[in-house]
Amino acid sequence: MHKKLSLLLGLLAFSIFFSQQGRKEQLQKQNSELKKQIAAINATLAKARGEAKLSLAYLNDVNKKIALREKVYNNTQKEKRFIEDDIYLRQLEINKFNRELKVLRKEYADILVKAYKNKGVQNKVTFILSSRDLGEALRRVQYIKQYGEYQDKKAAEINQKATQIKKSIGLKQKSVKEKENLLNKQKQELAVIQVERKQKEVLLEEFKKNETKLVAELRTKQAENKKVENAIRNLINEEIKAAKAKAEADKKAEAERIRLAKIAAEKEKAKIDAENKAKADALALVKKKAEEEERKATKLAREKAEAERVAKEKNDAEKIAKAEKEKKESEEKANAAKAKADEARNASKALADKTDKEKAAVEEKKMKDFGVGAITAGSNFAANKGKMSFPVPSGQVTERFGRQPHPVFKGITIENNGIKVVVPNGTRARCVFPGVVSNILVSGGAKTVLVKHGDYFSIYGNLDNVNVAKNQQVSAGTTIGSIGTDFDGNFALDFQIWNGANPVNPLDWVSY
Repeated sequence: MHKKLSLLLGLLAFSIFFSQQGRKEQLQKQNSELKKQIAAINATLAKARGEAKLSLAYLNDVNKKIALREKVYNNTQKEKRFIEDDIYLRQLEINKFNRELKVLRKEYADILVKAYKNKGVQNKVTFILSSRDLGEALRRVQYIKQYGEYQDKKAAEINQKATQIKKSIGLKQKSVKEKENLLNKQKQELAVIQVERKQKEVLLEEFKKNETKLVAELRTKQAENKKVENAIRNLINEEIKAAKAKAEADKKAEAERIRLAKIAAEKEKAKIDAENKAKADALALVKKKAEEEERKATKLAREKAEAERVAKEKNDAEKIAKAEKEKKESEEKANAAKAKADEARNASKALADKTDKEKAAVEEKKMKDFGVGAITAGSNFAANKGKMSFPVPSGQVTERFGRQPHPVFKGITIENNGIKVVVPNGTRARCVFPGVVSNILVSGGAKTVLVKHGDYFSIYGNLDNVNVAKNQQVSAGTTIGSIGTDFDGNFALDFQIWNGANPVNPLDWVSY
């Protein structure tokens, strides 16, 4: 019972150890990735630190870096708990091995005492020679041999258990050392977090010191943005108005195309009817004649059947034989007439079906020839919601869609009709979906491109130069233009999506 319990505890400790080892490795991998992100942000901050201008993008990077540092610290805390659990499990294992070693040593001591009492070759020889017969002597020789092997086995078990204890103690000491290193690392990380928090406080103080100037600049920026927004809204409203007028004109043109197509189709149908009339008339005559013959043959067959019945009632053998013969002949004629009539009817129906199909094909062809039912480009934009590519190869979203309070100045609201994506210098914006360039707007040196996708628009703002022209057909991935610097001196794309006259959240439409 004691051995079973020890085995069960050992297996439980083994499974817990390996489960926690996997989770610990996962945390270490996650921390490595987080540190890469922190290094990338540090590089961006180092580049921007030399600029005198305060920017929200810089503050956002600082906040993001602190959040990543805190996540690394929390992961390290979890890793420390896993190491402490590992130390505890190793100690349990050492205690278990020590108990087992104690039992083994006691058993071996008993063996040695017995061996001492029965020591000497003479005792063993006497033990064998005192056997009653040869069979018993052989059994005693075998017993002495097995007893010796048992002694060796117990000695080997003691050595093995001692080795296991030594190994477990070594692993425990390794975990203790790992914990010490981790605690030192935690102290360093905590110190860095505190330094970065102080840097953030200094940065916020700088914002507050320059509040009047920065708020004035922000108001100027918002006014400029509002001007661009109004221009975009006016252009879109004009597009919608033009689209409605075009839709009405297209509707009338479609109705006219349908009318003309039907007239042309009716002429072709008349030709088909004229070509098939002679065939139809001939088939109608054949059908009429065949049906008349069928009617007469059927009537005659009924009469002969009646004559046969009457002959059978009178029991006139001669008349019965004659009636049966005439009945059989009339039935054969009736069946032949029916087959001929069916053939005529089928031929008439086949010709009628052929004529109908030819007329339908003619009507379909004329509708196509006159351009009835043309498909509008970009009409499946909505069906691709959430599946479209991001408008830049890589970048960081620093301002999101909708209204948000300013992160520093109270009472100021930031309102975005889209998102702002900060990108590396030299990045080019690319179209997210096939469409037509409906307009190119220039304001304060920056250019904005509007691409129409049916009822939707994708908008690419803050461009230095553009690579497309008005009314140009573009596909997904087409280069729209190179991205310029924004008010804060960052290379940033202002990206929007509008459903008609209403802006919608771009992050719901593109994959980021």
